[in-house]
Amino acid sequence: MFISKKALAVSPSSTLAINSKFKALKAQGLDAVGFGTGEPDFDTPENIKNAAKAALDNGFTKYTPASGTPELKKAVCYKLKRDNGLDYEPSQIVISNGAKHSLMNVFTAICDPGDEVIIPAPYWVSYTELVRLADGVPVIVHTTEESGFKLNPDDFEKAITPKTRAIIVNSPSNPNGMVYSAEDLKAIADVALRHGLYIVSDEVYEHLVYDGHTHTSIASFGPEYKEATIVVNAVSKTYAMTGWRIGYTACSGPLAKAMANIQSHSTSNPNSIAQAAATEALMGDLSAVAEMRKAFIERRNYMYKRINAMEGVSCTLPEGAFYIMMNISKLKGKTFYGKRVETSDDFADIFLEKALVAVVPCSGFGNDDFIRWSYATSMESIVKGMDRLEKFLKGEL
Repeated sequence: MFISKKALAVSPSSTLAINSKFKALKAQGLDAVGFGTGEPDFDTPENIKNAAKAALDNGFTKYTPASGTPELKKAVCYKLKRDNGLDYEPSQIVISNGAKHSLMNVFTAICDPGDEVIIPAPYWVSYTELVRLADGVPVIVHTTEESGFKLNPDDFEKAITPKTRAIIVNSPSNPNGMVYSAEDLKAIADVALRHGLYIVSDEVYEHLVYDGHTHTSIASFGPEYKEATIVVNAVSKTYAMTGWRIGYTACSGPLAKAMANIQSHSTSNPNSIAQAAATEALMGDLSAVAEMRKAFIERRNYMYKRINAMEGVSCTLPEGAFYIMMNISKLKGKTFYGKRVETSDDFADIFLEKALVAVVPCSGFGNDDFIRWSYATSMESIVKGMDRLEKFLKGEL
């Protein structure tokens, strides 16, 4: 049976693979704890769920316009003005089945075969595969822990070729929680503008910033920056709506039209009921967001202190999102419970097998010296995970 080269070249999602293993252990009745997927453990706020119920009761279960309902597009425009100081028209908004789908639309619209997209590493695992699915070529530019995992504009410029079409900027970042300052972002954006590149700005974690750090959208720097920027966002992380699958883009009118056309043939409209819920999320009460942020800070602080108190591992303090990247470079070449650690995948496999703790190897994120932990889970699970890590490292399991 024939399978296309494109399909065979796509790597599976490491986060989803780890989560599948974790769920299989739970199904066996084992006391496994998971830190794999980036999914808030909070329930979707009541006002949002009530909006979905009302949509059902009112029979809002038919097709909507392929690129989203007028009401949700207006709500996105309202949100962008309120939170980011950006003025967009509904015609510049495309509502999709989650931010991942939004990114697929973006790369399909801007990449011809062989066109390059620059991706700073470490990066969210799906960026590279989405670019490849759109017949593009991901070009990785590595950053260091010492630099706060921030892209150096000079390194960015050196990676640009005549085939470069765009750069992806993710702040706050998955997988490390790094937040670019406005000055950092402008330096990167200036390079992109000089070379006529698109800036794909993934702002999904914008409301999850800590310790006085602030989120800035590149599109807010001025008309020329806005024209070059494709804002990508979603309701999934901020409003604990991962399963509702609503993401959106804001960009120039012609590009939005192209993406709407692509979506009209690939998926048609996003779920009608979820769109009604997302409209309420963007327009309604935001108090639940503040409560989630408070809990994330408490969990982050605990995990950060525990990891850095252990021998052989370390981490930097995340400035946003809900992930910690744990440095395991000192553990490479060592043997744990009869098995040798050479890669982050080795560590994750041994740790899951012996400690029943699911974490994500950062080999799929572009830096094999790290393991990603998500603290979008209960404090009870975090304490249990940290206790097991400490015993694992000491050989006491």
